[in-house]
Amino acid sequence: MKAFLILLLFLKLTLCFSQTEISGMVTDRKGNPLQGANVYLENTYDGATTDEHGKFEFSTLSTGLQSIMVSFIAYESYKLESKVEEMNNLEIRLFEDVNSLDAVSLVAGSFSAGENSRVSVLKPLDVVTTAGVAGDFIGALQTLPGTQRVGEDGRLFVRGGTAEETQIFIDGLRVFQPYTASAANLPSRGRYSPFLFDGITFSTGAYSAEYGQALSSVLTLNTINEPVQDQTDISIMTVGGGIGHTKKWDSSSVSLNLTYINLKPYQELIPNNEGYNFQKPYESVAGETVYRRQFQNGLFKFYTAIEHTNFELFQPDENLKDTNLLDLGNTNLYSNASYHGHLGNGWQIMPGLSLSYSKNNIEIDETNIVDNEKAAHLKLKVSKKYNNRLKFYSGLEYLATDFKEDYTEDMVNIQSKFNNNIAAGFLESDINFGKKFALKPGLRFSYLQASESFILSPRLAMAWKVADHSQFSAAYGDFHQNGLPEYLKFRNDIAPEKASHYLLNYQFTRPGYTFRTEVYYKEYRDLIKFSNTEDFVYSDFSNSGEGYAKGIDLFYRDNKSIENLEYWFSYSYIDSKRDYRDFPEKATPNFVATHSASLVTKYWIEDLKSQLGFSYNYASGRPFEDPNTTGFLNEKTPDYHNLSFNIAYLISQQKILYFSVSNILGRDNIFGYQYSNTPGNDGTFSSRAIRQAADRFFFVGFFWTISTNKNTNQLDNL
Repeated sequence: MKAFLILLLFLKLTLCFSQTEISGMVTDRKGNPLQGANVYLENTYDGATTDEHGKFEFSTLSTGLQSIMVSFIAYESYKLESKVEEMNNLEIRLFEDVNSLDAVSLVAGSFSAGENSRVSVLKPLDVVTTAGVAGDFIGALQTLPGTQRVGEDGRLFVRGGTAEETQIFIDGLRVFQPYTASAANLPSRGRYSPFLFDGITFSTGAYSAEYGQALSSVLTLNTINEPVQDQTDISIMTVGGGIGHTKKWDSSSVSLNLTYINLKPYQELIPNNEGYNFQKPYESVAGETVYRRQFQNGLFKFYTAIEHTNFELFQPDENLKDTNLLDLGNTNLYSNASYHGHLGNGWQIMPGLSLSYSKNNIEIDETNIVDNEKAAHLKLKVSKKYNNRLKFYSGLEYLATDFKEDYTEDMVNIQSKFNNNIAAGFLESDINFGKKFALKPGLRFSYLQASESFILSPRLAMAWKVADHSQFSAAYGDFHQNGLPEYLKFRNDIAPEKASHYLLNYQFTRPGYTFRTEVYYKEYRDLIKFSNTEDFVYSDFSNSGEGYAKGIDLFYRDNKSIENLEYWFSYSYIDSKRDYRDFPEKATPNFVATHSASLVTKYWIEDLKSQLGFSYNYASGRPFEDPNTTGFLNEKTPDYHNLSFNIAYLISQQKILYFSVSNILGRDNIFGYQYSNTPGNDGTFSSRAIRQAADRFFFVGFFWTISTNKNTNQLDNL
């Protein structure tokens, strides 16, 4: 027995002498002690928790090279690889986790939704639940500050820029023809269904170096990465119908959407206003599909959309006794393939390719115009995450456009074409100096083959957090863009136009509330001017134009103050002038309204199982030129007002009845005037007002969802 006790004592002494003491102190980056941090050796049970002084101490039997781990809530994890014998009196400093919800984020000039941002001022369902929008994501974006509502056009006009200055991307790849075909003074819509997208980033200025060929703005749409379940959606509407189906397998899925629109039955019941007399109302057939395949280290997506549109419209012309008959047919195909893969050690690779084809066949009385555009975007993006404080991005891309036009009038045929090929690349990084300050420097470089121009475009964004819920952001960038096809088909070597953006943003966010305000200044240089508006063949083109746009935007969203009520308000003030195109002097363009405002409300009534929505849009008068008075663009249209309403009624859990009416007060909005080219006998130029196609637009739809989960419905998509 005595021998056994002696053996136990010997073993205990041996264990004590073989253990190693590990000790140290854990602080934040300012040297303040952190109590409660977890400290341990990797792959062992040996560890301790820091005391109120940030100190720790524990013993281990491990020897040799080991890794000590330190973790603490809201801080980045720490790892040190060293010999156990050297882990004495360690001084460990932890950095705040810049990925936490209360960390600073770069938001200057950017509105995000879905997975693109921690703080979203616009949610994906807002695209289709806003009254008066009728499912068009472009219409929903026009309720945000910085946009201009140009009712006779329908496209995105941002901060004094034309619609062509905004580019749209799907899964990071360029869309070359994003709007439906239309005619003069007849508004276009976005081509693509919002049901297939779950992420939206709308940059009103100073956007990332990843994107180019846009002087004013970039809109990026991300398709859904992974659907939740098998699902079929059926739509029956007063303007047509649609069906969608999603099939999900273990590692892949496919979504299909088919839509048919025909306005003839609607317009027979509710005719358009004078000046919009359709011989054949608008008709379109469209289809979209997304295929996804999940691999062990990445995700592959293939998206394609095809659409055919046609209509015939009698258009009045102040210079003709009779109307023009416009016959337009358009076929558009867009496809892209992208892959997002993880290479290990923080590296990611994102190759992609988009292809586009568009054909317009336009007949105006005896004139026939056939446009063909083929385009491609090849892109490779690589990123490296060193840690939560430093990320690096780089990429190369090539954009190619082949445009041809046949113009035939009175047996005279004119053929024109151009090739617009651009090679570009970018370098960019995200640098976070803790949770209160972040920096995003970038550089874009481009070579434009037609004009043989090499361009460097620096970009810089920064943000700093000044309080728990408040932060400031600032951004600067140079942006370049080639001229429009109607110029390039006659002068392919015109130099690109340029704009410089300067932004300062303040944002306050807390659960249920968002307030942001932003001031900006845009300087335009090298804008294209020409001398002959009647025939570009004989026009002199130059890059001698210039201009500016400056203003302030306000946005406030609240979904918490009143139960079941959600609303947002936006306001924009802009001062913009340009000397470009055939302008004789610097003036405010006719698409710019000095003041714009929107109020959008949505209210859920539980007893009625209904969601009610109202939206009100206002814009001050826009400039137009009256040849009966002196000066250039010296008159203003009446102010624009539009109050719209919608209601979605839940018949059963998966059946919804939807009704909406735009401009319920029947406001006669005037967007401008067309004047005769020559004065009458009394010396006065006659004119006609350019009005909206209809005083009101009524919409009724029935939406039925069939899914494994019987609770799923399309209410979030209406």
